[in-house]
Amino acid sequence: MDPDAFVREYLLLGLGFDRIEEGFVDAFTGDPALRRQVDNAPAPDPRELAARAARLRSELPSVDLSADRAGFLDVHLRALECSGRKFAGEQIGFVDEVHAYFDVRIEPGAVEDYREAHRAMDEVLAGDRSRPLAERLQAHRAADEIPADRLAECVDAFSSALRDLVRGRYQLPETERVEYEVVGDKPWSGFNYYLGDYRSRVAINSDLKQHMANLPHLIAHESYPGHHTEHCRKEAGLVGDGQAEHTLFLVNTPQCLMAEGLADLALASIVGPGWGPWAQEIYADLGLRFDGERAEALAGASAKLLGVRQDAALLLHDRGRSHDEVAEFLQRWTLATPERARQSLRFLSSPLWRAYTSTYVEGYRLLGGWLDRGDTADERSELFRRLLDEPLIPSALR
Repeated sequence: MDPDAFVREYLLLGLGFDRIEEGFVDAFTGDPALRRQVDNAPAPDPRELAARAARLRSELPSVDLSADRAGFLDVHLRALECSGRKFAGEQIGFVDEVHAYFDVRIEPGAVEDYREAHRAMDEVLAGDRSRPLAERLQAHRAADEIPADRLAECVDAFSSALRDLVRGRYQLPETERVEYEVVGDKPWSGFNYYLGDYRSRVAINSDLKQHMANLPHLIAHESYPGHHTEHCRKEAGLVGDGQAEHTLFLVNTPQCLMAEGLADLALASIVGPGWGPWAQEIYADLGLRFDGERAEALAGASAKLLGVRQDAALLLHDRGRSHDEVAEFLQRWTLATPERARQSLRFLSSPLWRAYTSTYVEGYRLLGGWLDRGDTADERSELFRRLLDEPLIPSALR
């Protein structure tokens, strides 16, 4: 099979999964005729999709593709085969499921790391130590909430500031644009819908209180230099170079782990240490008080809580713990309110998203370690550019 025909079969296969679970195709910017072909065909059998993925994977070594392209397609076909088997009702261990989807092996975190994070957070939020740390943290977060009627202008301010920084470092098409909207009843806090032609729609969940400390991370994650920037540069580069496999972005594949890790490191990459005072100046221009140094210190203190959500997923799906037990675990270690813990549990319980938490945890660890190989700011910037531009996969970074 020639490379173009093989990639066409891969695209048809991936698009077929959206007929089984709407939302499985996160973005498709390729030939609309392929989408119409899939939409007009009978709904596929997940077992047949799994068999097609396995067949394509077995044929891959005979296709004349570069090593990078072949490696990318190989791990994505493995992920799609696993998804087909799961949709068909096959029982697959959760750790093996995560490995097939995301090209990483997961294991429980260390409780001592979580205790150490609490001790560090206690120092940052010293204040009235007669009150439990969870109460002090919730009071801090309540004071940090963005008034609902100010959210839109805050979003615009950070989007504009981050866009300027990104354009100064990484070239973007002149026509690129991001539009923001507020939505509700979603299991996530924000979501990037990439529309193609260098345009994105970013949805922000109104069910969750938006906080001043988190908003710069959210905009960096979803837009500049996170998901939107990556999509734009890959569309201009890889897709423009004829690598049509990058017109398709699928849930529960290694490209998700790479994208989420990149996006979670986006603010640190483009602003770096001192993002708190940088954000404080922007809020001050809007007439809002924000203690940037304290916010940055608290974020650093809580960094070792990264694995808590993945541990919760393991408890739920690998060890068969009840929803109430997992919600209590999340409350205890993330110091969240019962409502926030239940919102996290909703994400972990979703059939489509149940394994997805590992993209944030393992993506941050893997890509963060890789970026740390850069000794200077310029070297780290170049490594981040490679994440934006190249078809890298987790095993290649390791």
